[in-house]
Amino acid sequence: MRAGSHRRTVRAGTLIGGALFALVAGALPAAAAPGGSGAVSAARADGGSGGLVMVLDSSGSMGDDDGTGRTRMESARAAVGTVVDGLPDGHPTGLRVYGADRPQGCTDTRLVRPVQKLDRAALKRAVAAVRPRGDTPIGLSLRKAAQDLPRPADGAVGTRTILLISDGEDNCGTPQPCEVAEELGKEGVGLRIDTVGFQVKGAAREQLECIARSGNGRYYDAPDAEALARQLQRAAQLSADGYRFRGERVTGAATADRAPVLVPGQYLDTIGPGEKRYYGVDLDAVSTVDFAATAVPQPGAAVDTFDALSTRIEYDEHGSCDTDTERFLQKEGAAPLTSAVARIRSEDGTRTCDRAGGYRLVVERQSKRGSDAARWPLELVYGVEEPLKQGVLPAESQAEYGSGGKEATLPAGDPRDVRGGTGFNDAREIGKGVWRDRILPSQTLWYKVPAGWGQQVRYDVEFANEPTVDRASATYSYGATQLYTPARHPLTGGGEFTPSTMYDGRPTALRMGGVPVSWTNRYESRTNVRPVHARGGFYISVTLGARAAEIAENPQIGLVLRVSVLGAERTGPQHGAPVRAGSDGSPDKGSDKGTGQGTGKDADNRDDSTASADNGGAGGAGWTGIAAAAGAAVMAVLIAVFVYVRNRRGAAARSTRGSA
Repeated sequence: MRAGSHRRTVRAGTLIGGALFALVAGALPAAAAPGGSGAVSAARADGGSGGLVMVLDSSGSMGDDDGTGRTRMESARAAVGTVVDGLPDGHPTGLRVYGADRPQGCTDTRLVRPVQKLDRAALKRAVAAVRPRGDTPIGLSLRKAAQDLPRPADGAVGTRTILLISDGEDNCGTPQPCEVAEELGKEGVGLRIDTVGFQVKGAAREQLECIARSGNGRYYDAPDAEALARQLQRAAQLSADGYRFRGERVTGAATADRAPVLVPGQYLDTIGPGEKRYYGVDLDAVSTVDFAATAVPQPGAAVDTFDALSTRIEYDEHGSCDTDTERFLQKEGAAPLTSAVARIRSEDGTRTCDRAGGYRLVVERQSKRGSDAARWPLELVYGVEEPLKQGVLPAESQAEYGSGGKEATLPAGDPRDVRGGTGFNDAREIGKGVWRDRILPSQTLWYKVPAGWGQQVRYDVEFANEPTVDRASATYSYGATQLYTPARHPLTGGGEFTPSTMYDGRPTALRMGGVPVSWTNRYESRTNVRPVHARGGFYISVTLGARAAEIAENPQIGLVLRVSVLGAERTGPQHGAPVRAGSDGSPDKGSDKGTGQGTGKDADNRDDSTASADNGGAGGAGWTGIAAAAGAAVMAVLIAVFVYVRNRRGAAARSTRGSA
């Protein structure tokens, strides 16, 4: 890499244990369809356009006793009824059966209820009428089920799920179920095949595991009727709660010379294993540019520890301005993965990357053999932050956690119910307080916490003490969290925090936070400080590992968030900015005589150059569009200010760092 480029690697999460403690969660809210603080435009591609088709084994063996005095089919009917009761109103849902019409026959598969707006009563009547009779043509049924699922209209991105419930293996041979699943898994974007094995062992279980792995989904083991109901609920709800996408369609090029040129905004693309996607951008010489790419594989799909998503900003075929690589760092199953980079003008303006002109944004996916082979939806956010206005002296950087470290005192008291969103676009906005939610194995929930100049986000995630299923050996999963800046840069915890912990059904917790927001943080070299340079909505993601489905008795696992936004909010990024009225219970203090920047609202309007609305601009980051060209006089002032601020650090850091 050429001199002047900046490389950083951000850890996506490590399986490091956390301290166990007693957690009294109380009654937790029932599952609900996720909602966000802002509606997603119907004109944009939206993850809400998916659907579910259940494929129910109705072969002769489903008439056997399941050990409770009921037949397996009777238990399956009850479990399907529980599933449809828990699905969101209107979620497109259908039912296909095989082996129900003839004593023998490898073409015996039938769509009983088409995939359409959920009709709970009709689905229950349909499954009640099914009688187990014949053979087990799983491969053919999977192929037909994929055809049953309507393709999203107008190029929308949604999760289309085949949920196979079986008590045995395919006995028809052609087509081979695993081969069909692999074909379907590679066919398009958004299809997953989950399998539930009801009292299966040996070759039957291996086949169902292979189908799920090849079909971008998960295998759920159900040794009894209660487990069947629990696992069906998990798989169905995970499908209904898929990531809600937003963005304009774009197709990145395979080579740099054919890259489409982007303007600031939010976009949707896809990326396959081993692919690079190139996008062109025209940058000015003064603005900060943020670029984030979020890959959204099917939750729990097969991944390797070192599978990665990388981003970089290139100025030619040999040099880059910034690079970032994010890895899963666990093998339990896929979760959303975000990589982000920035072009930040240097303080003296002499780097190659400071020039105006054409650059390239590059996204690369790295996958090991045996990992999920499907194309992943890719959500891109490209935002531009204008420089500070002429004569504005920015506050000193705030590179330390200070009172927001791991020992910070967080809110206590009774938790309030909340339902996390499915992704960045519908993340549920929360503030200081104690919040209670429920999470599925393989699921990631999202929240948004506003923080202003001089403030820092600090929170704990507590996973509940849950009743566990009987199992012969100890099984461990993990819980993880990630904090993102308004521009979607992931923060690692900077050595102060650990983003992942082991989970075995007993209570465990994670601590996480960021440094205070300061405009000058962009010039810090520490990877967990540099991106915290703009106010807005900070995102929290919480993930529960896929193997938790083998541990917990309840379909969902309780979690508690303890959230604090520390520090008084300043009215702007300038040095000596007064405290915003009401942010610490006191009014604005008036003018700052040392800087002559003015007071209160007027000072904020004049000196805060980033957009003020947390939900405005690309990705809700509060960014502006392309900055207007700056004159030579403005550039001279900016350079003088930057040099002045840098020189002040050496002499005055002890007295100013950690304050606005």
